[in-house]
Amino acid sequence: MTEALIVRGLNKTFAKPAVTDLDLTVHAGELYALLGPNGAGKTTTLRMVAGLTQPDKGEVSIFGVDARKDPAAAKALLAWAPDEAMIYDKLTPLEYLEFVAGLWNVEPKAAKTRAEELLATLGLISEARRRCEGFSRGMKQKVALAGALIHDPKLLILDEPLTGLDAAAARLVKDMLQARVDAGGTVILTTHILEVAERMADRIGIIAGGRLLAEGTLEELRNRAGEASGRTLEDVFLQLTSDASSEGARA
Repeated sequence: MTEALIVRGLNKTFAKPAVTDLDLTVHAGELYALLGPNGAGKTTTLRMVAGLTQPDKGEVSIFGVDARKDPAAAKALLAWAPDEAMIYDKLTPLEYLEFVAGLWNVEPKAAKTRAEELLATLGLISEARRRCEGFSRGMKQKVALAGALIHDPKLLILDEPLTGLDAAAARLVKDMLQARVDAGGTVILTTHILEVAERMADRIGIIAGGRLLAEGTLEELRNRAGEASGRTLEDVFLQLTSDASSEGARA
């Protein structure tokens, strides 16, 4: 099986340890949900994978490319979309997407076609030539997602991608992500909406205190937590994180 992402021994300390000896593996062609309480180290982990934060130690491999030895090649294979949309408000969505495509050396004609397709899929084609400064948070989030997809990355990393979206927009984004995985793409996302991870994720990683507590399918996590088949991801998540807190307190 091809691995989209392999993380081994990843560590990062700020004022205190944020990520400690983290190992995880994401298979090509799957949707992987990285879950954890606030402050668990999820965003720090994904920022290190994306090359936006340098780890203190550890290894990151993106489709076989060592991200520390060849960061440019690794970054070309992925895209990162944070929970707060980072776009240029004075540009229109079409201008923004063509600008981002240029950074990735996407041919201009292909970039325009791709941008229009993405905006249409995300329900923004009618806003394609309106400045982003007047957009709602949800609309900006969709523009940022389109920007992440403009160069057709092999690995898409999303931090809370449903933040600020209404129910219709959230369904649209979920359908888009599922279609991408069905077509062979790889998606890693964080979400506090556990029902989304339960319904969409092929495998799930649960992190707390900067350490990976468990990783696998929902049924594998149920077994790890000692939960009966059929119990929800919320039940499993709360059991595993509660066990980890108890162990930490005893230590």
